[in-house]
Amino acid sequence: MKVQSYVSGQWVEGQSSGVEVYNAVNGEAVGVVSSDGIDFKAVVEYGREKGGAALRAMTFHERANMLKAMAKHLMEKKEDFYRVSAWTGATRSDSWVDIEGGIGTVFTYASLVRRELANETFLVEGPAEGLSRNGTFIGRHILVPKEGVAVHINAFNFPCWGMLEKIAPCLAAGMPVIVKPGTASGYLTEVMVKEIIASGILPEGAMQLISGSVGDLLDHLNEQDVVTFTGSASTGQKLKTHPNIVANSIPFTMEADSLNCSILGTDVEPGSPEFDLFVKGVATEMTVKAGQKCTAIRRAIVPQNRVEAVSEALQARLAKATLGDPSVEGVRMGPLVGRSQMEDVWQKVEELKQSSEIIYGGSRDFEIVGGDADKGAFFPATLMYCDKPLTEETPHAVEAFGPVSTLMPYDSTEDAIAIAKLGKGSLAGSLVTADNDIAAKVILGTAAYHGRMLVLNQECAKESTGHGSPLATLVHGGPGRAGGGEELGGLRAVKHYMQRTAIQGSPTTLTAITKEFNPGSEQLTSDVHPFRRKFEDLRIGETLVTHRRTITEADIVNFGCVSGDHFYAHFDEMAAKDSFFGKRVAHGYLIISAAAGMFVDPAPGPVIANYGLENLRFIEPVGIGDTIQTRITCKRKILKDKRPDEDLRTGVVEWDIEVKNQNDEPVAIYSIMTLVESKQQ
Repeated sequence: MKVQSYVSGQWVEGQSSGVEVYNAVNGEAVGVVSSDGIDFKAVVEYGREKGGAALRAMTFHERANMLKAMAKHLMEKKEDFYRVSAWTGATRSDSWVDIEGGIGTVFTYASLVRRELANETFLVEGPAEGLSRNGTFIGRHILVPKEGVAVHINAFNFPCWGMLEKIAPCLAAGMPVIVKPGTASGYLTEVMVKEIIASGILPEGAMQLISGSVGDLLDHLNEQDVVTFTGSASTGQKLKTHPNIVANSIPFTMEADSLNCSILGTDVEPGSPEFDLFVKGVATEMTVKAGQKCTAIRRAIVPQNRVEAVSEALQARLAKATLGDPSVEGVRMGPLVGRSQMEDVWQKVEELKQSSEIIYGGSRDFEIVGGDADKGAFFPATLMYCDKPLTEETPHAVEAFGPVSTLMPYDSTEDAIAIAKLGKGSLAGSLVTADNDIAAKVILGTAAYHGRMLVLNQECAKESTGHGSPLATLVHGGPGRAGGGEELGGLRAVKHYMQRTAIQGSPTTLTAITKEFNPGSEQLTSDVHPFRRKFEDLRIGETLVTHRRTITEADIVNFGCVSGDHFYAHFDEMAAKDSFFGKRVAHGYLIISAAAGMFVDPAPGPVIANYGLENLRFIEPVGIGDTIQTRITCKRKILKDKRPDEDLRTGVVEWDIEVKNQNDEPVAIYSIMTLVESKQQ
């Protein structure tokens, strides 16, 4: 069987014999991987012309709905993926992280984009920037999809999650993808991509798959394209310095394997909940996916007086991690992805032995349950000990990408911080402590060397996702050895595939471009109150200037009685006179409450509810006898999808509010959101 590629709208097989890949459990042949014969220039052009054009024509919400539909379809087919995932050596729980964890990431981005972004094809970022004295010249930042393709070169250890966590924000941004999975497990990626393509959910050209080498693909990229890479630092550095990547300044995001650490705080005693959490965390990171995780704990940094206790507890826990065929009941750790990977890990252990001793495992004489010891890719959990971690370089430079970790002692918290830094950049680090002072010292001392840090104690343990779990809303990546790149991180990842452009012009012109009202822009008036208009009838810039209202002492007294706010500045004449204000002043919330009473139309209409208030600032105090007037302007509109349980389709309208006094001075500025009925039902 040949593992296929999906390019230029069709499934194809490589024309050469290619690389044969095997079942990690029993050594049986799975298929041959080859991309020979593929016209990579045509692949890139197809993605740009077909997929790119179609995705850019869609709004953020349409792309998000597309992702949601894709995720639902994949979830329905998950058992097909679990079946094939077992061939890679993954247990059911290992596969859950890869398969359902990846699908969950797609769901998260679908929800995040619908919730946070306007229903437009572009994104407006940040507030308007005033560039002139009289306000006739301003600036904004917008983001538009790059008009190229995103090439995602992934590692073998997470054939599903590694693909999905990259393509979800990329497709949401409006950029087509070309996925190149790790060869050893790419047959699982192929199975998932076949389901995606067969569903017909993505537009033509939005997704292509290359099984095998990328050939001369990088030669055909240009300044509108993006490359992401996950894998070994050496391979990533070669690709990053590809002449065409350099010549065209093509964004290249690298996420490389790193020597991640976990630190046990000096406050933690054997037998305490934190002690058990540390031991469990290290053992889990050694055995999940057989240690084949870019975030796995390679260095366990423990106080010198806790080394013996930690070592004994770890060995006892590792002894319970039965190694063998994942399909056999009771097996908790499967093989590595292939025998070449197995031999690589043995070689790395030999290198580590130059500065560390093996205290558990590390022998080729071990037992497995099920599987084929001679043809499979089994490797025993191996624990090492380096007694001089501050002076030995090898354990901070050599990574055995398997179930291997090294214990490292330290004498002081400062030493622990120094040891952690010797990794020269990590994707993830963790600290187990119940002492918040230690937590603050270690985190602030090591944060510059890590992409993500977990502080674990019994308070958060039950709900913690653990040391090595990347989350869609948090940044995944790290400095130095970890590659210097960033993935995920919520909307940060979406923006990675978009071009940020500063635009300058008059407020009215920028309002027309951004579809968002800018200060100083033309204000549109009408005889119809804006709260009487349905969503589609409202125009950006539509403005209502209210009647005036004079604030009285009775207003202040009554509001204080209702709210319970009897702050001296509102009620104590003498104290207020000596205060910053110099007089009694109205409550700030009285002013915005009064403003609402001035601009709200009380009769039933298309405005259903107040959806929220943002960016409130009180500019000037309002005293007894001051007169206020309010301006309310339609700032932007976001049409919402109608849910099955909703009677009406609605949209969110953001209003720009400015309250001024009798001297035409702003006293309060803010935005409110209202839920407004749509004509589209």
